[in-house]
Amino acid sequence: MDKLLIRSNVRKLRFEHHEMTQQQLAEKVGVTRQTIVAIEKEKYSPSLELAFRIALVFNSPLEEVFFIGKKEASI
Repeated sequence: MDKLLIRSNVRKLRFEHHEMTQQQLAEKVGVTRQTIVAIEKEKYSPSLELAFRIALVFNSPLEEVFFIGKKEASI
């Protein structure tokens, strides 16, 4: 079975919102800039609470910010 991967439109949404920096978004949602970097690089899946906080910053539905993608299983 393929692993599921949380993908996001965070980077795209930041640029659509007055080119918001990673630091600015991090401050708005109460995490470090490194956490935002990891989310954008798909190295970290945010908690449900953090995902909702990010969606609220962009005034977007959660499924517009985050979505499920398939990650190919390693052989």
